[in-house]
Amino acid sequence: MTTTPAEAVGTPAGPAFPTQGSAGLAVTRHLARLIRRGALIVALAVAGMSAVVAGQYQSTFAGALDGSALRALAENPAIRILFGPPIALDDPGGFTVWRTGTPVEVLTGVWALLTATRLTRGEEDAGHADLLLGGRLRAVDLLTRCLTALGAAAVVIAAALALAMLVTGTQPTGALVHAGGILGGTVTFAAAGALSAQIMPTRAAATGLAVAALGVSLLLRMLADGIGMLSWAAWVTPFGLTAQTAPYACNRLLPLLVLAMFPILLGAAAVIVASRRDVGRGLLNPSGHRRPKTWLLHSITGFAVRRALRATAGWAAGIAAYFLLIGALLASVLQFMQENPKFAELAAAAGFGSLGTAEGFAAAIFGLVAIPVGLYAVTRIAAFAADESARRSTSLFALPIRRERFAVTELAVTAAGVFALLTTAGLTLWIGASIADAPLDIASAVGGAWNTMPIALLALGAALFALGWAPRAVALIGAVPVVGGFLLNVILQSTEAPVWLTYLTPFGHLAAVPGTPPDWGAIAVLITIAASLAALGVLGYRRRDLNT
Repeated sequence: MTTTPAEAVGTPAGPAFPTQGSAGLAVTRHLARLIRRGALIVALAVAGMSAVVAGQYQSTFAGALDGSALRALAENPAIRILFGPPIALDDPGGFTVWRTGTPVEVLTGVWALLTATRLTRGEEDAGHADLLLGGRLRAVDLLTRCLTALGAAAVVIAAALALAMLVTGTQPTGALVHAGGILGGTVTFAAAGALSAQIMPTRAAATGLAVAALGVSLLLRMLADGIGMLSWAAWVTPFGLTAQTAPYACNRLLPLLVLAMFPILLGAAAVIVASRRDVGRGLLNPSGHRRPKTWLLHSITGFAVRRALRATAGWAAGIAAYFLLIGALLASVLQFMQENPKFAELAAAAGFGSLGTAEGFAAAIFGLVAIPVGLYAVTRIAAFAADESARRSTSLFALPIRRERFAVTELAVTAAGVFALLTTAGLTLWIGASIADAPLDIASAVGGAWNTMPIALLALGAALFALGWAPRAVALIGAVPVVGGFLLNVILQSTEAPVWLTYLTPFGHLAAVPGTPPDWGAIAVLITIAASLAALGVLGYRRRDLNT
């Protein structure tokens, strides 16, 4: 009787390693665990915001809009560019889609693309994918399973949105169409992030490319809604296609079918590129023979400035384009509000008072600029933490320089970037208003933008606090003051909530500058809190081990 080698050593016969199927299933579960918390937070935010607005309609807007007012709203190009085509505003579901549809799609799209680049290029940059790729799985397998996990998360988010709309009593067909549009947009930007991760050589570059694609897509939707000659552009952008579905009015399915092609094509392109590139490299890689660029490399401060320049310029370009467009539309919005005072009254009831004046409108718009600027600050600290985790900063830590100096330098450079972005927003809004002959002076525009600086600095302080005590959660903790604070502020303004709850959001403390004088006491308190969080973060960063 003969024995096999496995029997000779007393081990059971069978495969020595997990099969590709079992390994792939384990990886899918691991990816699901990585994204479940973020997906749950986004789902709750989307569902909560939509439910609040739908409920608010019943108590504030129902029966307040007659046919002539709706026609005036639909015919005003500035309103269409800013908020999208007003459809079915006499229905609570249609009004909710018009007011929250674009913000919800931006929120889910940004989350999807950031998560996609983190799970793909980010894991490769940090070396976490090397062990998995050393086994039976290929890079393509990891990519497809990442897209599968993100698709499942998008379904959960869309289901939460549909459930919220149904619970508030809106029409089931419109709720499903609206949720389908959000699902298509979320999956599209997840696939766009995955494709960017295959093309670009680093996570930061991939994220920048994906965010730029989202910004261009949103800009195309705005132009398509406001300029008749460009109406065709709505069919080449996820934002435009979701608007074309017209939930609670026409409930069109054809735009959803076209939208479904976007993630399919982008995902297929990502798989093709992934099969043709090396691990750790992108389709586009800098040449290894270029001349060395040593400018700003003679000091820690110079190096921090060099690292921030490109990212800051990209954020500044996006903010400048948006606020220049808003400024150019200011005169048209003011004229509309003067001719239709009922809308100004309804806007005030919804928490946007004084929209009939240039200063009041500027104050409402500047209330939003703190979100992108705060997220800019968070991404800069998150990139600093990622460099540490990926060991790209090891050579710096080997220098005879105290570690807290690195953190303080990054803090100072990022704070300067925040100031530059807010100044850009104020100046470009004033330039656009000047082009349109709107009554807004430069001091009011820039002052209104600077008024939101404490909120952005609060996000920066929270991110630095996380760097010192929870380096793996920098992006999540840093985003709480701006994203969480804004969502809470919208909910509080849209409901009859107790006044004391406004103290929980930084947006509830600042005055509506330039419509009203600054609240210097609130500004001082917020800056003090931000400085305290930053100081605690530097202390924790000095005391903890390197996150490698």
